[in-house]
Amino acid sequence: RVFTHNCEKSLEKVLREAISMGQPRTRRPWNKIFVAVEGIYSMEGEICNLKAIVEVCKKYKAYLYLDEAHSIGAMGKTGRGITEYCGVDTKDVDIMMGTFTKSFGGMGGYIAADKSVIDYLRISCSGSMYHNAMSPIVCQQVITAFQIIMGTKCGNVGKQKLDALRDNSNYFRRELEKIGLHTYGDYDSPIIPVLLYNPTKILAFSRECYKRGLAVVVVGFPATSVVLSRSRFCVSAGHTRADLEAAIKDIAEIAKTLKLRYAVSSFG
Repeated sequence: RVFTHNCEKSLEKVLREAISMGQPRTRRPWNKIFVAVEGIYSMEGEICNLKAIVEVCKKYKAYLYLDEAHSIGAMGKTGRGITEYCGVDTKDVDIMMGTFTKSFGGMGGYIAADKSVIDYLRISCSGSMYHNAMSPIVCQQVITAFQIIMGTKCGNVGKQKLDALRDNSNYFRRELEKIGLHTYGDYDSPIIPVLLYNPTKILAFSRECYKRGLAVVVVGFPATSVVLSRSRFCVSAGHTRADLEAAIKDIAEIAKTLKLRYAVSSFG
């Protein structure tokens, strides 16, 4: 079942219905109810309303599964992810999942949960039972990235990176909005989707960016609805202000050519 995106009131309504009505046909009560959310929604760039969702899950004794693929190492004062950013105790999240391929520059991922859950996954999850172990080199790379982010290695480089990521993300989003583009998501989020709407403009936007040396990700149906095609920009702490200014200049030119400035005119 789904609840309205990022809406704790809709979640509460769905949970109340699931508990009162039970399973389809038999009406037997559910053994467990899981609520799955993302720290930062990868197609919208929105930050999860985690604190309110945690309160609802605790109220109805539902288990909470948190996907932190895009938020761990990027959000929060010390990079601990969406729980730190929203002021939520990690004990209130039953299962936390993340990846090492983004903020940590490695490969693989992790599941953090109660010991009994981890023990069960180790003996029942095919990915754990049959897949090769991670390379020791990659493991050390991930550990070192953790140490840098936490500030136990390389001084305050981790804090500088986190500050740079937030500043770059907010600057880039603000400048895109000044151009007149429609953007999704929240400030402080490093994922910035720009609405193209018309699916015929997906390839055109991608090619025009490529001609100017910009690598962009374009997304259309079925990953989005047909009329909500978009380009997704992922900002990095490694981008300099000059990089972002040059990108903004090129994007402004492309937006004018392809008529994407819907905040200025309904005709773009």
